[in-house]
Amino acid sequence: MTTVNPTIEPGWGAALDEHFQAPYFAQLKEFLLQERQQHRVYPAGKNIFNAFNLTPFDKVKVVILGQDPYHGTGQAHGLCFSVMQGIVPPPSLVNIFKELQGDLGLPVPAHGDLSRWAQQGVLLLNATLTVRAGVAGSHQNKGWETFTDAAIQKLATQREHLVFLLWGNYAINKQRLINADKHCILTSPHPSPLSASRGFFGNHHFSKTNSYLKQHGIGEIDWRL
Repeated sequence: MTTVNPTIEPGWGAALDEHFQAPYFAQLKEFLLQERQQHRVYPAGKNIFNAFNLTPFDKVKVVILGQDPYHGTGQAHGLCFSVMQGIVPPPSLVNIFKELQGDLGLPVPAHGDLSRWAQQGVLLLNATLTVRAGVAGSHQNKGWETFTDAAIQKLATQREHLVFLLWGNYAINKQRLINADKHCILTSPHPSPLSASRGFFGNHHFSKTNSYLKQHGIGEIDWRL
């Protein structure tokens, strides 16, 4: 079945192989096959595992957690909060860029493609990896959360000195998967316009991330795009 192509970066493939073989994942693939027969699904099949393929398991330095892919035309490409070049950045991403500017003094990027972060070790992971066009949350509770929780747990147990950026209550709830003694966990309200003014702006997560990485002898992230 080609609906969910399990071609994934080898380190991630080894870490998550048992999940690709699990009954729930077969059910998830069947659900996606039926969805694609009746609806448009985002992102394109080749981009479903983009976060894993751009950020190999042993190269992860930072994890940013999102909830759901964008459901508008041409937006989602497998990286949370990111949109492809040529697509207008959505409001949450605009606010991320505002905090980036306020924290580090960087200019607001001219596009919303965060692939450059991913290539430096920032895992941009949504809890749910697909969505029906125009219907937010439509693929939640179908199995993706089991898979992405496992990815977080594998990183939390097999790696050390990672930075987890948890924005909003949904992401903050994932703290239960992470050993705070081994990793840095930074939390704040979500960058959505509904909540950004309640503590996302001014959280200084980008500079705090680099300070922690530097403290542990790990190369810092160049947050410019």
